[in-house]
Amino acid sequence: MLDGYQNTQPIVYKILKNAIIDDQYSHAYLIETGGFYDAFNFVMAFSKSLLCPLKKLTKENCAECHQCEVIDSGNFPEIEIIAPDGLWIKKEQLQNLQKEFNTKALIGNKRIYIINQTEKLNKSAANSILKFLEEPEGNIIAILMTDNIYNVLSTIRSRCQILRLKSSNKNIDASNPIQKIIKIIKQENEMDDETLELKTSKVIEFINYYEKNHLNTLLYIGKLWNDYINSKEELNYAYEIMIDYYKDILNYKLNKALDIFEINNDIKNIAQKNTQEEICEKINKLVELKELIKYNINSSLLMDKLIMSLEGVI
Repeated sequence: MLDGYQNTQPIVYKILKNAIIDDQYSHAYLIETGGFYDAFNFVMAFSKSLLCPLKKLTKENCAECHQCEVIDSGNFPEIEIIAPDGLWIKKEQLQNLQKEFNTKALIGNKRIYIINQTEKLNKSAANSILKFLEEPEGNIIAILMTDNIYNVLSTIRSRCQILRLKSSNKNIDASNPIQKIIKIIKQENEMDDETLELKTSKVIEFINYYEKNHLNTLLYIGKLWNDYINSKEELNYAYEIMIDYYKDILNYKLNKALDIFEINNDIKNIAQKNTQEEICEKINKLVELKELIKYNINSSLLMDKLIMSLEGVI
């Protein structure tokens, strides 16, 4: 039940607890899982509390209606779970959901659909869910899950209440932002810490230089980038750093706590020179181009494409 996450997810727990108790829950939630190991079970616990006729957050003093056991068994008719069918979530899956939810609820007065890996909605599926979100019914609640909200269409994000789960990574030295990002990202990298620290610094230097010089950065791409970042592994790592850097710039812009980096003049200046929409667009471009790395695209060509894309030239 939801109370089981009071310590691991205190902020989101409090928000959802108050929403349930006060009957002020949203028609749609977009939950960024943030690397939390138990994210899906958290969502299921939230769903149980939403559907509980007594608004219970814990099994203590429960009326023993056995509803939670039926939900856990996967046979509860008022919860539909959608996950990718192969590489993508397809339009047909959303059409089947809408058809199913057009019928009357069999138990209680609420129905919930959960979309796991929302970023994997294909274009037609995303349009279908968008229509569902634009015309919400009072008894239908959407819970969308994603590892990164910036991989989700902005039109979908704007129609949901966004919640961010706290990462379960516990052993991070908050005093050193470069060491911090190394410990977060290095799990899938074989580079040693000294190499990672150098490349991390160079990636941050690149972003700071680009934000001051824009298209002129193309003239110095060799010294700024190609001398340090070449392999597929290094490119993946570098793009993760750039995405996280811009996300913290956005956090600063929104007066939120930074997740990884420390506030400095570079972050302040970049936040001042960019609108919130521009920072979000840059994050989206980075996420989009990062997908090209898997196709073994030339590093130099990819960076030329990135700079021109960020500048709106292509």
